[in-house]
Amino acid sequence: MGNDKLAHDLFEAARDASAKCHAPYSKFPVGAALRTEDGSIHAGANIEVISFPEGWCAETTAISHMIMAGHTRIREVAVFAPKLDFCSPCGGCRQRLAEFSAPDTLVYLCDAEGVKKTVRMDELLPYAFETEVIG
Repeated sequence: MGNDKLAHDLFEAARDASAKCHAPYSKFPVGAALRTEDGSIHAGANIEVISFPEGWCAETTAISHMIMAGHTRIREVAVFAPKLDFCSPCGGCRQRLAEFSAPDTLVYLCDAEGVKKTVRMDELLPYAFETEVIG
């Protein structure tokens, strides 16, 4: 399913991003990195504010970086949380990722060593609410 070297590069970017998180309340760092169709990588970390749940998840931050760089399609994404065996995106982030992905977009769930599990977007969110629904 995907090139191991490319997946590992995304893992490293997600891991590095998690070290830059702002999680003073939960003490739960998360990093995400996504690769666009042209091969560029955009990473993000969770950013908490005191008025929960008004912060941003790592995936949301990575998507924001991607959009600001002029891209709109995700080819693959890695998610990393150092305190978990592997980190899966929350429900809201699954929908956000699906908005910019194809059903076969690869999602790498990572632990401290690297990619632990690989799933397709349509496996992660099988009944995504898609833009075609609203016309």
